[in-house]
Amino acid sequence: MYDAVTHFESLYESVHGEFSFEGESQEQWVAWREAFRPRLKQALGLDNIAADLAGYEPHAEHGAVEDMGDHIRESWHLWVEPTVPLPFYLLRPKGAGGPLPLVLTPHGHNRPHVYVGIARNDHERASIQAGERDIAVQAVREGYLAIAPTTRAFGETRTPRDKAEDAVHSCRTQLMHDLLLGRTPIGDRVWDTSRLIDWALATQGADPQRIAITGNSGGGTVSLFAAACETRISVAVPSSYFCTFTGSIGAMHHCDCNYVPGILRLGEMYDVAGLVAPRAFCAISGKDDPIFPIDHARFAFERLQKIYAAAGVPDRCEHYIGHEGHRYYKAGSWPFIRKHFEAKGRRMEESANERKGEQAIGR
Repeated sequence: MYDAVTHFESLYESVHGEFSFEGESQEQWVAWREAFRPRLKQALGLDNIAADLAGYEPHAEHGAVEDMGDHIRESWHLWVEPTVPLPFYLLRPKGAGGPLPLVLTPHGHNRPHVYVGIARNDHERASIQAGERDIAVQAVREGYLAIAPTTRAFGETRTPRDKAEDAVHSCRTQLMHDLLLGRTPIGDRVWDTSRLIDWALATQGADPQRIAITGNSGGGTVSLFAAACETRISVAVPSSYFCTFTGSIGAMHHCDCNYVPGILRLGEMYDVAGLVAPRAFCAISGKDDPIFPIDHARFAFERLQKIYAAAGVPDRCEHYIGHEGHRYYKAGSWPFIRKHFEAKGRRMEESANERKGEQAIGR
């Protein structure tokens, strides 16, 4: 008798990821990282996107500006491709001076406006309150410049049919077309994240040394993969996503946008997360999350700790476990981000003082 679960589990067990980390020394970690990241980008389709858009310069269009009391909320579109005007919100704290740390807050499988605290019905209002999903508002109230992008295939970037039917997303359609072109939805979203960072650094005075990304569920997916590929991100805090591929998206129903062809032949999710090292990484999990099971998340974190130990920075890797299920836990994110932003600031100051000392000796 054929049993699908048995069959697919046996396939997972038979495949050993080419970049499954097995080293112990810093030298082994560096060699692994330098070999793995280009292959991950290739698997996501980022090489194809870059080739298709060679010479293209994104441009932004400014929309509404709203005074929210303690911060300013602006609506923008960034043309990340000639045919893709990606909507996003920019939240800026009032009265802040100097280069501000930047926090990107990609959303999950919900309406994009939820992350900036906009509730258009009772369900959204309850979701924001119970799941702490106004993440961009939380970021700006921490004193950070916050960008809340519309994830590709959501909001204005849905298909006309899905807009007419008021479907939350067009992820399956996005995946089907991407596969024909050697792209993936995750790759599209990582590309968009990088273009938003470009824009914020070039036009908004964001601090290039202090950039964080954090989002829940699908936003956690973007947070993890973007930080693995985009080295300008200094702190990554994916929520309700970090787990194992085989124990989560390979074990139960998930949205089509989660799948990257051949990813297990490269490595597991903890290997992808390991590419964030030596930068700071905090995985947030809910102990009762039914779709990213906590036992698999704990196992994945144990494996990730070995990568951070080999990189020589075991203190930059943490796992926060919330007391409920599949939701955001702000208690696990902002203290971690603040700690590592402050540590980054101290290291920058010490480096600047060292350079001044060297210059004084030279004179």
